[in-house]
Amino acid sequence: MSRGLGDVYKRQIIKIENAMDRALYKRTYIKSVIGKILEKDIKHRVKIRNVSVFEKVQTYLINNFGSTTSLKSMLKELHKSGMDIKRETLNRYINILMDAKIIYECKRFDLKSKKSINGEQKYYLSDMGFYFATNTDNRINYGPALENVVFNYAKSKGYDISIGRIGKLECDFIMRDNMNNYGYVQVTMTTMLNRETEDREYAPLEMIKDNYPKYVLTRNDMIQKRNGIIHENIPQFMAAGKLF
Repeated sequence: MSRGLGDVYKRQIIKIENAMDRALYKRTYIKSVIGKILEKDIKHRVKIRNVSVFEKVQTYLINNFGSTTSLKSMLKELHKSGMDIKRETLNRYINILMDAKIIYECKRFDLKSKKSINGEQKYYLSDMGFYFATNTDNRINYGPALENVVFNYAKSKGYDISIGRIGKLECDFIMRDNMNNYGYVQVTMTTMLNRETEDREYAPLEMIKDNYPKYVLTRNDMIQKRNGIIHENIPQFMAAGKLF
């Protein structure tokens, strides 16, 4: 190997090592923030008898952000892992984590009956850093991650957010502003894989018959037009400060 080529490889290795150091520092920093929240904001305000169980509940919710869940399904999974926890305690721990602004609850709303559906909610993270800080594997499912980004953006704009059920289909988000105006939103990495993928994302919105705006938000697709539904790419939508 020539000296020049060897120097190139050395510089590349140094860059990789520096990137790994930065990632490790970031993870360590966010872990310390979580620790401070637990120590200052939680322990001093509420009494938690079993801190290790509380931390396992916290880790479970962080790792399963964006997934449909219920107290029943969570209890089942936690009991499988050998954790002895009562329903009332689990519910209390979830409320503590929401009060500490680590997670946000997003309830499901049936568009036909116009009623909230109990027991089928999702939880989103106030900061995606919580996920990366508690996981050594930085790979992530882009679906829930993009939903989390859009959820936090809408929350920062003052929207009340719920998940929409339309028959057997689901609309990722129903956005309601303080004037009771609505917007319906589907979030996906892309609609361009094939026609089936496109239809899956557009179908729930096409079933909603009112005249409020409907959006398909993607990461970086060519903009489409279909049945009056607004297609936007998430980075540009957020950078422009747009509302639903």
